[in-house]
Amino acid sequence: MQPKVLKYILDIESIIAEIELVKSKTQNDFQNFKNDIILQRAIERHLEIIGEAVRKVVDLEPTIPITSARNIIGLRNIISHAYDSVEPEMIWGIIQKDIPLLAQEITRIKNQ
Repeated sequence: MQPKVLKYILDIESIIAEIELVKSKTQNDFQNFKNDIILQRAIERHLEIIGEAVRKVVDLEPTIPITSARNIIGLRNIISHAYDSVEPEMIWGIIQKDIPLLAQEITRIKNQ
């Protein structure tokens, strides 16, 4: 694995850990998340960073097995450019369902 790719993989891993910290601050409760605009914006920013890092990984090593790479990159674009269509319910669903799967993939990639 190229050093730059490893750097982006480690960035993604770090951001996922920060997302978990935000989830713990909400006590993993959607209402707490929905009522805290600062936490919502923090998660949106984290997802933007993950999307950009995934884009760079795919550009550098297209064979890296990130299952939802296109969706992750697409989400980054939505958050950046169509921010007014981003709903807390959508973001919450992503951090509950998709981020744990991404975390598993990133761990596998890192350990290869």
